[in-house]
Amino acid sequence: MRIVTGALGLALMTVGAVLLVTGGQLKDVALWLAGAIVLHDGIVAPLVLGVGLLLAAVPARGTVRGALIVAGCLTVVALPVLLRPGTPKNTSVLPLDYVRNWLLALAAVAVLTGLLPAARWIWRRVPRR
Repeated sequence: MRIVTGALGLALMTVGAVLLVTGGQLKDVALWLAGAIVLHDGIVAPLVLGVGLLLAAVPARGTVRGALIVAGCLTVVALPVLLRPGTPKNTSVLPLDYVRNWLLALAAVAVLTGLLPAARWIWRRVPRR
């Protein structure tokens, strides 16, 4: 099964490489990959390392890290709408206010992140029978 799966994967990669080279999009893909590397190594990685250093002293750092991961995932999902603001020609394509809803989702994550350590603190203080 591994050999069949590996051969299928190799065949699909070959098809993708042929389509990439013959389709004339090699330059666009190379530019996109270079931009992704610069974005990751220049912005995302230093930001994550800096936040990690700042969170080292926070008592609820696991909760905060979880909230940051959720906020990052929400932002990645919302990026297409955030990067193309404005009203689309077809109003049924994006019928909601996605920027507002993204901000509300981030606010909910922040509020729950603040409430969780408080709830844990209260739970530890409640006497048990």
